[in-house]
Amino acid sequence: LKMQRLLTKQGQALCRASEARRFMRCSAPLAASSIEGIDTLMVANRGEIACRVMRTCRKLGIETVAVYSEADAGAIHVREADQKFLLGPAPSAQSYLRMEKILEAIEASGTDAVHPGYGFLSENSVFSDRLEQMGVKFVGPRKHAIEVMGDKLESKVAAEEAGVNIIPGFNGIVEDADHAIRIANDIGYPVMLKAS
Repeated sequence: LKMQRLLTKQGQALCRASEARRFMRCSAPLAASSIEGIDTLMVANRGEIACRVMRTCRKLGIETVAVYSEADAGAIHVREADQKFLLGPAPSAQSYLRMEKILEAIEASGTDAVHPGYGFLSENSVFSDRLEQMGVKFVGPRKHAIEVMGDKLESKVAAEEAGVNIIPGFNGIVEDADHAIRIANDIGYPVMLKAS
């Protein structure tokens, strides 16, 4: 009976350790080969999202690459990265949204994969296409998903077809104010209007 209890406790401890590793809470780095050939990953973003991705990469033994604007030169994500590439001045249109500059950094760093974070180029299907052409993995949704979810009308139709619960409403283009009133009367109030 004592042996059974001991074995049960050891088994539970092993399960907890296994779960911890699975959810990346372990302190020991895991083999990079377990992540489908990713040795170097660029985070094409800044701030907390970049830091989180880089911490996870460190636990997995994956080298990280940061891109940054002049204003972010001293940021934590830049300090934590193994490689760093300046994109340009502070405005995002002159730095984090400069696709060509990011693609140059990808080539120069030998990046295997890019995590876009959110915002900036994360919803840009042209960016994911360019990465695919370069043989670089895009750690994000596939091109089709980016395109569908980028169009509010199309994404609502796709969600409905997939059986996802959606807010009832009108799936189309409102022609004018009178049309909007007719639709609202059919749907019932309150009504929210959103640009598509």
